[in-house]
Amino acid sequence: MATKALVLGGGGVTGVAWELGLLAGLAEAGIDLLTADLFVGTSAGSVVAAQITSGVPLAELYQRQLAGPGAEVSARIGARTLVAIGLAMLRTRDERAFRRRVGRMALAAPTMSEADRRAVLASRLPTDTWPQARLRVTAVDATTGEFAVFDRDAGVPLVDAIGASCAVPGVWPPVTIGGSRYIDGGVRSATNADLAAEADRIVVVAPVSAGGGPIARLAAQVAALRRTAAVAVVQPDRAARRAIGRNVLDPARRAPAARAGRAQAASVAASVAQVWDGG
Repeated sequence: MATKALVLGGGGVTGVAWELGLLAGLAEAGIDLLTADLFVGTSAGSVVAAQITSGVPLAELYQRQLAGPGAEVSARIGARTLVAIGLAMLRTRDERAFRRRVGRMALAAPTMSEADRRAVLASRLPTDTWPQARLRVTAVDATTGEFAVFDRDAGVPLVDAIGASCAVPGVWPPVTIGGSRYIDGGVRSATNADLAAEADRIVVVAPVSAGGGPIARLAAQVAALRRTAAVAVVQPDRAARRAIGRNVLDPARRAPAARAGRAQAASVAASVAQVWDGG
């Protein structure tokens, strides 16, 4: 029997909303991506993966995105942070060296406290326990630049794994786990789709696909996956990009992004079903 993997990429609070809207729309079209044998979540995708494997109905998770901001805090990736990341990309092509540079910036940046940020992340999750489904959550060690993958066997609380994966450098505080500090898994790749290489059928949902230099490109990872697997990639269409807006960290854009994801599902249903169900 073919094994299936659902890869959910990063993209801020609007990425969470768009992904949930898309998944809800696909489910309405008869395509249930929650039957995956493996879930890979990076940053916003880690939140979505934890939510959809929690047992809470997908329709309910979608409806929550249409409500107000709740405990979410509005933020923006500032020009200074973007310049620092850009300079780090120019100064080295070595992946770990690049991630160490970004990690140093993240550790020095003034942010809200870890405790306050943890409370925000906890409010996003229906449960604080790891699901029975196979879930891999990505992060990066801010000091060593080492790529980290957390699962239910890692002995790490779910909310901390999710917090680490969502710790946008320069915006949110690095998360302390076992004496180390961790930052966003998107510093390595926007999707880390290569973690699904063991599967035969793979759907990659990617609100953001940016890469280059020391950050792995989605296109390259997908090309490698297609050597052994059927792969479908879904990214925001023009209407979804308008709904998401320029600031992916603005919780006021959640409802429009969620609705856009749900609407987009109709246009990608056939290509996704062909990979997922072999149609």
